[in-house]
Amino acid sequence: MYKVEVTHKEGMLFDVSSKDYSFCVDVNGRGITPPDTLLASIGSCLGVYVRKYADGAKISLDNFCITVEAELSKEAPVSFREIRVALDLKGAALDERRKQALLTFVKNCPVHNTLKGNPAIVLRVN
Repeated sequence: MYKVEVTHKEGMLFDVSSKDYSFCVDVNGRGITPPDTLLASIGSCLGVYVRKYADGAKISLDNFCITVEAELSKEAPVSFREIRVALDLKGAALDERRKQALLTFVKNCPVHNTLKGNPAIVLRVN
């Protein structure tokens, strides 16, 4: 099971903890924002799957970079309506067949699949 705990510190500042790791979330510049955290989650998950693909295919893909961009909608409900992901292989030469295989494989990322699946979010007050 995955679990994170988000603790209010002050104002719009929160500590996010997961296992032995933590980071700050803040809309006022003292930490990453909640929307950026979502984009980081999909980018890093896709990165894990790029790495898995490269290792399994015995392809040298070192120092690749993933850029994830989105804009919040102006109309309600405010959300990302489109998330754009760009994978920079830093000069690694892949033929078209390998590129398509890579794109197909990385779509197995659980964060990508979760966002595609429009999961139910169950809220409760303890």
